[in-house]
Amino acid sequence: SPPSIPRLRYRTPKCSLVTWIVLAFVLFSHLQWTAAAPGTGLHTWDRFSKLPYPGDKAFLYDTFPDKFMWAVGTAAYSVEGAWEKDGKGKSIWDTFTRGGTRVSRGDVGSDSYHNIPGDLRALQQLGVSHYRFSLSWPRIFSNGTKESYNVKGVEYYKSLIRGLKEIKVQPVVTLYHWDLPDSLQTLFGGWSNSVMVELFREYADFCFKTFGSDVKFWITINNPFVVAWHGYGTGVVAPGIKNDSDLPFRVGHNLLKAHAAAWHLYDDRYRSSQGGRVSMALASHWIKPSRTRQENRKACQCSLDFVLGWFARPLFVDGDYPPCMKRNLTHRLPSFTEAESLYVNGTADFFALSHGPALSFQLINDSLLFGQTEDLGLRMLLYWVGAEYNNPPIFVVESGWFGSGNTKTKDAKHMYYLKRFIMETLKAIRFDRVNVIGYTAWSLLDGYEWYREYGIRRGLFFVDFNTPDLKREPKTSATFYSKLIEKNGFPQLPENRPAQGVFPCDFAWGVAANSIQVDTIPTQFADPSAYIWNVSGNGELKKVPGVLVPPMHRKHHCADYSSILQQVSDVHRMQVSHFHFSLNWSSITPTGQVSDANETLLKYYHCFVSELQKVNLTPVVTLWHHTGKLSSLPAPMEAGGGWQSEETVQAFADYARLCFQRLGAHVKLWITLNEPNDEDLEFTVGHQLLRAHALAWHVYDTEFRRAQGGKASLVLHMDWVEPAFSFNREDVEPANRVLDFRVGWFAEPIFGSGDYPAVMRTWLQQRNNIDLFNYHLPAFSDEDQLLVKGTYDFFAISHFTTSMVYDGVEDKYTFKDKLQVQLISDVTWIMSPRRNSPVVPWGLRKALNWVNSRYKGVPIYVMANGVQEDTARFKDSLRVYYFYNYINEALKAYTLDGVNLKGYFAYAFSDQRDPGFGMYGHVQEEVISKSSLAHYKNIIHHNGFPAPGTPQQHCPRAPVHGSRLDTFNLFVLLVSLITYKLCF
Repeated sequence: SPPSIPRLRYRTPKCSLVTWIVLAFVLFSHLQWTAAAPGTGLHTWDRFSKLPYPGDKAFLYDTFPDKFMWAVGTAAYSVEGAWEKDGKGKSIWDTFTRGGTRVSRGDVGSDSYHNIPGDLRALQQLGVSHYRFSLSWPRIFSNGTKESYNVKGVEYYKSLIRGLKEIKVQPVVTLYHWDLPDSLQTLFGGWSNSVMVELFREYADFCFKTFGSDVKFWITINNPFVVAWHGYGTGVVAPGIKNDSDLPFRVGHNLLKAHAAAWHLYDDRYRSSQGGRVSMALASHWIKPSRTRQENRKACQCSLDFVLGWFARPLFVDGDYPPCMKRNLTHRLPSFTEAESLYVNGTADFFALSHGPALSFQLINDSLLFGQTEDLGLRMLLYWVGAEYNNPPIFVVESGWFGSGNTKTKDAKHMYYLKRFIMETLKAIRFDRVNVIGYTAWSLLDGYEWYREYGIRRGLFFVDFNTPDLKREPKTSATFYSKLIEKNGFPQLPENRPAQGVFPCDFAWGVAANSIQVDTIPTQFADPSAYIWNVSGNGELKKVPGVLVPPMHRKHHCADYSSILQQVSDVHRMQVSHFHFSLNWSSITPTGQVSDANETLLKYYHCFVSELQKVNLTPVVTLWHHTGKLSSLPAPMEAGGGWQSEETVQAFADYARLCFQRLGAHVKLWITLNEPNDEDLEFTVGHQLLRAHALAWHVYDTEFRRAQGGKASLVLHMDWVEPAFSFNREDVEPANRVLDFRVGWFAEPIFGSGDYPAVMRTWLQQRNNIDLFNYHLPAFSDEDQLLVKGTYDFFAISHFTTSMVYDGVEDKYTFKDKLQVQLISDVTWIMSPRRNSPVVPWGLRKALNWVNSRYKGVPIYVMANGVQEDTARFKDSLRVYYFYNYINEALKAYTLDGVNLKGYFAYAFSDQRDPGFGMYGHVQEEVISKSSLAHYKNIIHHNGFPAPGTPQQHCPRAPVHGSRLDTFNLFVLLVSLITYKLCF
């Protein structure tokens, strides 16, 4: 049974006068509370602009109310076929598709007319409670009038409704879904003629009388905007009339009166016996202001009024058109008499809302956007409808997306848009208190998609139009929808809840930077000018013109580099224990030969790591940072073939030895190569990089480890890859393939077998045979295998985001030909400003578990994890959300999954070196601490996320060596210098 929708019922109670007064007061108060002034929806944009970001965008795990109606829908012309069989008359679509430039028709569609059992089986598989379908007016009345009654056509619908009753699915019946009897168009001009009001009433009367005992939800007319604006205005859809700019408004006027006539007929004759509800399906886009000004919001309101309010306001507010339409159209817009307004107003028992590609992004003219931006925000549209029309019960009677005409059963895009729209509906119910009573996924079957013909597919079930029996198969969207219905939404799971707990005392809390600021001139001695201290004034030092100080002849100290002191101070204020940065190979040895090393730069780096160590900051130093297409090799090495050359590999080992010698006393964690596993690199280059890493690691292991006591490894870029579907074993294979090619490519030779993953060799051999490609994966000699295998002390990853893959083709721009996989994002994920980098915290936990499952017990460091945000946003709420949730997922991996996680490094230190990622921002010369820094420090202070009320974790803190002494020495040095200049 449908959920209860309040209706006023009257009887004569026996009440005292006092009781009547109290009841009248309560009723008046209730009306005061529920009645919304016209235009109340205008505050929607302001409300949603003030919701907390990005928390409000996060996925909502919750369920729908009990008795929520889960439905799926179709339209007669799209799916029935049998266009001239068993006495059916021609519709305007039968005529329209045989003229102009159209190349296909809906003569067969999905052939539902001959396959009621197939439709019923599909409905049972989904588990829906309601099925929305439309009656074909010319199938029931072949020429549009009751005199042309067609018995066989009526029997078809009776059989369908009987079948629905048997499988306990409630029908939601649409009287008119665009397929007007062609004879009515020919004789009267269709909906442009007011005679249609009585003809539609006559047709509705027959349908209510014939089918109404089994139907509790009726839709009179589907999307009258498309009928009026595009059928009789732009000519995009049937009957294809154009060139009369006023005609759409006359058509809309007649459609409203025809609906009202049908509603009153039902209300007067059938409601008491049948107990059903009647409405008109109204469709709309959502729209965002192009600017934040009030006039832009008013323009958005006007856009919605021209599409949705055109029909909704007469039905739900006052029986008249929106003021915006009246102002803009003046005499072009028909007017209602007072009697007509009263007749039309209130003729809807619920708000039937359509939302999806039949309108949005395809059929909205720019003129109706009023300079604003169209959007897919169903949640905001639902809120607007609730605010604008007194919070009516809203039944979403059409919603979904589409795939290309070539899409078969793996319709990932459709599935994730469906997920998004359902999640937005849930938020509208739970967060915004919108009275949504049901949701209809569109559509049950692939079929003829109106002006898009067969160019797109919208069905949850795939229809093979090339087979005689039009074979049907459930798509992944159907599986998703059925499971969602079974769970009544997205119930909260334990793994989705935040974890409580702490990391071990020796956990490495770090911050990462791609590079550091290098200024090798000791700043205090770079300016030879003399200054006078203005003691009586503002205390500033004033330069004495024309006076220079003789050079000071003393040995330079690390404290002389103000750039080092500033950076070390900024890192120290973060309260981290580790700082990760990269050296610049091409600057340290410009020729690639260690004999030509830049001593000044080496001394600067030495000072930097020693100053870090003095304040108990552990330096983590990368020897070579892969920078994509920008070469970071010494110029002679690049010119000599880059990493393809054996000379470069050997030069890297020599360079590593030099760095270990000069900096190793202060560095306990070395990274040989940072993110070398770039999927765009050739496999031969990757092979050489593996050898270079191994040579450098062996240099450290044999020559420096005993004396210096450090550790070395490499950092692999490891964004997580999730199967787009996980309904069977085969769905997981594409994701595993991508991970083997991206991560296993470097990980398996070092941490595993000493060779590339078997999946890589098998797949590339298969591709070479089939496609005549030449993907050459080098073979390891016995010598190289011994060289590379085991060259690690820990497993380090950089992780930023997650993507999904499957082995289909929907979008050629994100299809990876080499691996034959389609990349996709879940559109419910929070999107960051960086392209293809959504915020998916659980991806980090899965990545850590993947490493742990492959290389059991290996110590793991997350060496870089961060998100890009506008550099002007010092209240970087997205980054705050990102760090909290990603670190919490890391805690789950450590406490719940047993991953040997040793440290976490937030990326990045500063916008100056890593624009958009920093926790420090800059305004001219001023360093600004962003909000994310305070939140990160708080997590570090608590060493995780301790449960409230638990005893504080006591971890021994190492003393800060030399910091007070160096501060005092620096103070003395500054005073001495100022005194020297003053005395001079």
